[in-house]
Amino acid sequence: MTEPTIENRDCLASSEARDAALACVEAGIAAGHPRAVVRDAVSLADDTLRVADATYDLREYDELVVLGGGNAAAHVAAVLETVLGDRIDGGVVVTDDPADTARVAVREGDHPVPSERGVDGTREVLEAADAAGEGTLVLAAITGGGSALMAAPAGGVSLADLQATTDALLESGADIGEINAVRKHLSALKGGRLARRTAPATIAAVILSDVVGNDLSVIASGPLAPDASTFDDALAVLARYEIDAPETVVDRLERGAAGEIAETPGPDDSAFEAVSNHVVADGMTVLEAARDAVVERGYEPLILSSRVRGEAREAATTHVAVAAEIRATGTPLEPPAAILSGGETTVTVRGDGTGGPNQEFATSAALELAEGDENGSEGHVTVAAVDTDGIDGATDAAGALVDGTTVVDPDAAREALAENDVHPYLESRGALVRTGRTGTNLNDLRILIVK
Repeated sequence: MTEPTIENRDCLASSEARDAALACVEAGIAAGHPRAVVRDAVSLADDTLRVADATYDLREYDELVVLGGGNAAAHVAAVLETVLGDRIDGGVVVTDDPADTARVAVREGDHPVPSERGVDGTREVLEAADAAGEGTLVLAAITGGGSALMAAPAGGVSLADLQATTDALLESGADIGEINAVRKHLSALKGGRLARRTAPATIAAVILSDVVGNDLSVIASGPLAPDASTFDDALAVLARYEIDAPETVVDRLERGAAGEIAETPGPDDSAFEAVSNHVVADGMTVLEAARDAVVERGYEPLILSSRVRGEAREAATTHVAVAAEIRATGTPLEPPAAILSGGETTVTVRGDGTGGPNQEFATSAALELAEGDENGSEGHVTVAAVDTDGIDGATDAAGALVDGTTVVDPDAAREALAENDVHPYLESRGALVRTGRTGTNLNDLRILIVK
């Protein structure tokens, strides 16, 4: 398996601690790639297909197709082709990270904001779903990023309106569950509607989760999962974050709340009778591999949590405080140590700059380290924060690597945070981590190396 590449690793790895942090990033991303996790979860013995803990006798089906979307969907499809070969009769996935496939069509879309080409590709997914019959076995490749990539605006909502709403939601500080409650009610595919379109086919979904807690209804906006959210919930999100959504969006949500549009299918819907969802990798997959990497280098590991949420800059101060405690008192473990966490932090955008949650986390942590404390943590803590898909926010960086030397002008760092413009600041300090697209998406990975 090809290891992930940090394009500017030589420039970043200027100390043993920095090298260790980057090794964690590499190990975590490699462990979560479909080449690793899908190959372990899916196998074929004679006519019996195994998907996680479920088995399927291929002699019972007339055809086998692959459908889905997300950042890693094409890589999942490529592994499925490796396992099944010409047993696959066709299919289509939508992604922003293409891979070579022989039998499954790969269509490109855009993330994190949907695009016209994503709409076109999703239309092909829906057409294939409509064509599936009772004798069809669908292997669904569902991964993080699917909400934006599988764009299927519902009747009356234009792509431009969906884009404007998505932009506003992403900048509002809303968490992914809230964002997807809105997106599900503006889509012809999300919130279990793909399952309804594909019925009565049998569906086995291979899922890479980028959602804290692995809520199936939230991953890629749950195209194959029952949905408990409502049109009222979607309207409440818009109100809570004071989002001025386009008129067509508000009109659809209000008509749905009034009972004029059918709700997303719930757990009792017959569409899910032949659907099985299998999460084959998540944030803990990444954290466990990163933990093993630091243990090999002699650090005592602490997985703080795989479920960190909230404002990125505030989470950073808490993480640095844990590192300072380790330095000062040896609690909760003695240095040299490594603190690891996953999850999905957010940014409430008030400025007009460029960045992402992991870059804001890193900038805030670097500022804390530069200001230091009585224990001298600024000289002994190194911080890496990346998005495992290689794209933090809407930038060309996965995240950043910082330490106590990164911030030399605290006022400049504070201004960058205030303007949500940390990307150029970190670039000027040589702190950005660039991996390119990684072939997976299992949420954020953060490492603090404590000497």
